[in-house]
Amino acid sequence: MLIGNVGAEPEIRYVEQGVAVARLRLATTERGYTLQNGTQVPDHTDWHNVILWRKLAEIVEKYVHKGDKLYIEGRLRYSTYDDKQGQRRFTTEIWADNMEMLTPKPTE
Repeated sequence: MLIGNVGAEPEIRYVEQGVAVARLRLATTERGYTLQNGTQVPDHTDWHNVILWRKLAEIVEKYVHKGDKLYIEGRLRYSTYDDKQGQRRFTTEIWADNMEMLTPKPTE
């Protein structure tokens, strides 16, 4: 479960038989604090790759934009690939099972 902000406009594509797939970057931030001895601990932001399929992807395509706050439930998927230089790279993605939009809708 994650709550965070969308870092860029989501990427949407359609695969075989018109199945929608959305990919977005979600930033989660742990707020900074001050230790008892006065040491300042700064904010820490982590970036997550989130993949959404079918209906969730269609909702993302219509309503989700950079800066929106989302609640995501999902599972982790790990994979490896070789980059152009032949280096082995590791990726972690969150395959979303549920999403809730937390940014209030603008009033017109």
